[in-house]
Amino acid sequence: MPADRPSEEQNGSDARKSAPSTPNEVKSAPSTPNETKDTSDDEREKRRAARRRKRTIQRWVRRAGITIVLLAAAAMLGVALTIRHYEADLPSTEELKSYRPPQVTRVMARDGQLVLGELFVERRTIVDVEAMPDRVRYAVLAAEDASFYEHKGLDYPGMLRALYKNLRGASARQGASTITQQVVKNVLLTSERTFDRKMKEVILARRIEQELTKNEILGLYLNHIYFGHGRYGIEEACRYYFGKSIRDATLAQAALLAGIVKGPSIYSPRVSLERAKKRREYVLGQMLAKGFASAEEVERARAEEVNLAPAQEEMRELAPEVVEEAKRTLRALVGPDADRGGYTITTTIDPTMQSKARGAVRTSLDGYLKRHNMLAPLAPGKREPPAFEGAPKPSGHRVYAGVVTGHDDTKGLLFVRIGALAGAVDLRGKSRYNPKDLLPSQFAKVGKVVRVSLVDPKEAAASAADPRQGAPEPGTEEPALEPAPKEKAQPAGLRLELGPQSALVAIDVASREIVALVGGYEGVRGGLDRTLSRRQPGSTFKAFVYAYGIHTRKFTPATLLETNPAALKGYQPNNYDESEGKTPARLREALAHSVNVAAVWSIQELGAAHVMAFAQDLGIESKLGADLSLALGAYEVTPREMAAAYAAFAAGGEYKKPRLITRITGPNGVDIPLGSEPEPKRMLTEDEAFLVNSLLRTVVERGTATRAKALDRWVAGKTGTSNQSKDAWFVGYSMDIACAVWTGFDDAAPLGAGETGAVASLPAFVDFMREAHAGKPKRAPTEPAGLEHKRIDPETGLLAYEGQENAIDEVFLRDTAPDAGVDAAPDGEADAETDEAGATDEGAEAGAEEPLPVIPVPTLKHEGPPGEGEGDHAKEP
Repeated sequence: MPADRPSEEQNGSDARKSAPSTPNEVKSAPSTPNETKDTSDDEREKRRAARRRKRTIQRWVRRAGITIVLLAAAAMLGVALTIRHYEADLPSTEELKSYRPPQVTRVMARDGQLVLGELFVERRTIVDVEAMPDRVRYAVLAAEDASFYEHKGLDYPGMLRALYKNLRGASARQGASTITQQVVKNVLLTSERTFDRKMKEVILARRIEQELTKNEILGLYLNHIYFGHGRYGIEEACRYYFGKSIRDATLAQAALLAGIVKGPSIYSPRVSLERAKKRREYVLGQMLAKGFASAEEVERARAEEVNLAPAQEEMRELAPEVVEEAKRTLRALVGPDADRGGYTITTTIDPTMQSKARGAVRTSLDGYLKRHNMLAPLAPGKREPPAFEGAPKPSGHRVYAGVVTGHDDTKGLLFVRIGALAGAVDLRGKSRYNPKDLLPSQFAKVGKVVRVSLVDPKEAAASAADPRQGAPEPGTEEPALEPAPKEKAQPAGLRLELGPQSALVAIDVASREIVALVGGYEGVRGGLDRTLSRRQPGSTFKAFVYAYGIHTRKFTPATLLETNPAALKGYQPNNYDESEGKTPARLREALAHSVNVAAVWSIQELGAAHVMAFAQDLGIESKLGADLSLALGAYEVTPREMAAAYAAFAAGGEYKKPRLITRITGPNGVDIPLGSEPEPKRMLTEDEAFLVNSLLRTVVERGTATRAKALDRWVAGKTGTSNQSKDAWFVGYSMDIACAVWTGFDDAAPLGAGETGAVASLPAFVDFMREAHAGKPKRAPTEPAGLEHKRIDPETGLLAYEGQENAIDEVFLRDTAPDAGVDAAPDGEADAETDEAGATDEGAEAGAEEPLPVIPVPTLKHEGPPGEGEGDHAKEP
């Protein structure tokens, strides 16, 4: 605007100043100025109002800005304080970096392929996410978090959608957890629905995204999540549902597994195949929509049938005794880390032989039940009370006498009372004692006394409070012995123990590896492994007595042994047939027919301490005593020890401690040191071992084990039966396998009349060895060059005269035949002084010109045999 141009206000002011002040002048003014004035004032007012509004707006804008800044600052401060507050209580993410959840430890057969059993807290197997096919990873992403590779741990749009739906009161609460958040929740936090937990989850999710790669987070997720039926992680899930590794899963299988994650109890194909297939369809549709799979791939997957692997949860393990021992060994080596799992334990068990061994044991024990009428329905018997009063002290693997008090046919329960303890036997399904699957009321009548043990000793205390517990409800077929209480506690679980048990252990002679191990009929995890139970070996111990006699050159197969108890000093057992032995017996025949007096006389001549040391060097680690009863197996040993010792005979006299576990690999793929392998120890020369094998072969050819001739191959061994037939044994071997079988009751009850080792245990040996040698060539010991054959008189054991008709052939170590100066006939008296236990003084040996003690004799304290009359007067061969 030009400077010399006045403004409208100035013009108006000048006009007012020059306007006439007289009335006449006013009256003479024009009639329109009021209208002009009003218009001008309105405009000015509008302009002023506009300016005021503008200033007001500016003022409010400034205030709003300041408020926003202050609120933002406060929010940031609040967030910072909140984070700081929760950070003080946040778990460390270092756990994720060194992620090691509980895994499955697998116990493998010797081939490294067949799984004998699994040990786990959570059944999980970790697989590197990089080893998983893309189709598996994308299937899970499509189902759970399609934008996983785009977001930074939190799905903000999803969180807002979930918040909106929740505020609207949707029937199902909406979540918006990303895979990262689920990892935080499942690994570091809990699943509780609280604001505090959610805040921690959000903070940790962001932190994890900064510290781990996306693939690392996805790997954590896939290995940790639950897929139902006790399976954790996608590898175990794939093995369970499809019987294969996740590495081999098809797209359809991957989609089905991914669909299970949302709700294993709903979408498991073993729960509802239809729901599982619908969920699979959803996942495949998401994969197509997100570009994770092509239309052609999706169509093929949709057409694929769902073929589930057979469920194995109820499958009986092949070798539970081996699995339990592997567990003990692992714990001894790595301590508490064993519970974290992830180990692979390779054993020496041959699956085929293990199966045949279990079958042989069961067949043998079933035969015992038939011989003694112990199969259902049980004979009524006398109504007699249990063998003791009061509640039993809870104890595992202990057998009790109980009385049947009632039945529940609907639930399949047989109620049994043991003193004050109320219990129940589950009879559902066919079993060892109930092969016809009879109802409890048909199985045994009320009042029948039965032998039982506690399934879980810990639960016995709660059930023992009321002696009336376990009676049937009113209206059952038979009345209980006492009325049922109004309020009953749960009866303790019982198992029937009507018949005996058996143990079988088989060892490969060449490698000394245990190829089969059976600790009982049932074969259940946590059950008693009777291959480690100490029981009296009976006459099987005689092999060590005579082997030591051969080893020291004191005896030959033709040596005459005293059979008259009167020839013994201080200890006089009976022979099996209770004969007094009017004439001596050659060693070969005395062993073949298991003459007790001959064995005791022999240990008296050889020295019990020497024989004991010899047996210990053959691997008998159980406590022995240096007295005459040792010859008859009065001291307890284990089946494993006996099998290992006899394996030394088969191996030409070389003892080596057997092994069951060959390798343990840790979760990181590194082997756990097992210690150095035991070195073999020569106990007999090959010549001596051949003679021992020849002697034990005679037991099979014409002695107490002739049943073994049915194998139609070379085998040798010895029967054994302890006092009152409480233990029945057969320990024998071929050139390939050594095998020990024991049969008896866990509480050492007598097996009954006629139940010798040849009857109760030898059949299992024969059945097993027949199957174990199927297809194998027949082998017999090769006679060494250092032996010589002579014709002898069977009555005197001396060399036969020329043309003697009844002369027999016998084999001797070089220079030990009768014509070499060894006195084959005993003089009836020991040259050495003996103590009451029958142990000779060191160096004083009978019947030899020059003692040859090869095995060192330890300083021993004399101890009598365990248990009065146990084994030392054995009447069974």
